[in-house]
Amino acid sequence: MSERRIRKEKFVVKLQAAVREYKNVLIVGVDNVGSNQMQKVRIALRGKAVVVMGKNTLIRKILRDMADGENMPQLEALVPLVVGNIGFVFTNDNLNDVRKTILDNKVPAAAKSGTFAPADVYVPPGPTGMDPGQTSFFQALNISTKIVKGAIEIMSEVHLIKKGEKVSLSHVALLDKLNLRPFFYGFSVNTVYENGTVYSADVLDMDESTLTEKFLGGVRRLAAISLAIGYPTVASLPHSINFAFKKLVAIALETEIEFEQAKPFKEFIANPSAFAAPAAAAAGGAAEAKKEEPKKEETEESEGGDMGFSLFD
Repeated sequence: MSERRIRKEKFVVKLQAAVREYKNVLIVGVDNVGSNQMQKVRIALRGKAVVVMGKNTLIRKILRDMADGENMPQLEALVPLVVGNIGFVFTNDNLNDVRKTILDNKVPAAAKSGTFAPADVYVPPGPTGMDPGQTSFFQALNISTKIVKGAIEIMSEVHLIKKGEKVSLSHVALLDKLNLRPFFYGFSVNTVYENGTVYSADVLDMDESTLTEKFLGGVRRLAAISLAIGYPTVASLPHSINFAFKKLVAIALETEIEFEQAKPFKEFIANPSAFAAPAAAAAGGAAEAKKEEPKKEETEESEGGDMGFSLFD
């Protein structure tokens, strides 16, 4: 068996073992990631996760074979994600912790012509250390400068490259002259596969309060739709009961019909002053209590300030 065939068989065994052992997968992008940085990520994840990378065609074949041959149809969801320069990070640990470890391993890198900027690039104002003969270079990039003490100085902050914009030769030349390395390259976590479900990695940024708010928002919308179309659901049932109770109370107030829950409303309609008096008394008592507190303080101060002496003693 050739050496290439042996490596291929070893990779098949490795990927199959990872799929069987781990239930969660982070699909990561590895553009502009060097071998040294890759090794650092593997070391940082040791004991928590396993990084598996290989040829996309072989990975797709292994996943399809396992989905059909080992009764694991959920793996079909991973096949469309195997596109481009990607890798798999298999784990059974907390996905947020693993992702943080991956994203923390980044290295600064200089801009390269023809690549797309992964982040906005700003050039700070101040001296550049460049001689006045290179002023035309800044003019070509529409950067305002002035000459201070025989050197070019940038007058204000410049938004040189926008995120997602293609880096040009002029951008690279300027950043090299200013000795700036604006980009940080590393693994990018794009998608998550968890127990057969695939979703965007942005979902991991949501905390418990955000999830609760979104869930309650969905319940409210479901209740509104159910009430609008007259189709009862668990979400709309409390509102339906509330509306029905209001109608029953309204009927009881207009007729001689009585039931226990409607009595307070009938009593209020019959004698509203009886309810207003206790409320006014409670409010008056609170006001008197507030007035008495300053008087009490004044009495204590006068008693304590006298101390049995007189100004003329």
